[in-house]
Amino acid sequence: MRSQNIPINDIAPLVEITDYSLYYFIALLLIVTALIVGVVLAVMKQMRKRKTSLRKEKFQILSSIEFADPKRAAYTISEIGRFFALDNERTEKAYRNLFERLEPYKYAPNVQPIDEETIGYYRLYLEIIDV
Repeated sequence: MRSQNIPINDIAPLVEITDYSLYYFIALLLIVTALIVGVVLAVMKQMRKRKTSLRKEKFQILSSIEFADPKRAAYTISEIGRFFALDNERTEKAYRNLFERLEPYKYAPNVQPIDEETIGYYRLYLEIIDV
């Protein structure tokens, strides 16, 4: 029989292996988070820019209304004016006043031209709007 104290030379001792997978995972999370935040900020910027340009478009349409067709003018002012009415309390009151003054021009089959007092309220409403 063999002796129990034979040295074994071909087995290497245990070696510590450093594991970087946790660092790779944290770096990946940081990169993905930065990308998501960047995309969200870009979308918010575009939405804010679009909202501003939409306000400018609607204000341009509202300010270029011609009173040759009083019925169409009354409907257009009522429809587009509602967009700006929610800005603050002052614009809401001005819109309500203008809306009430435009009512006789909307629901009748044949209407008279819009009177100067109503046009004055319309111009006042345009001055109140902040674009």
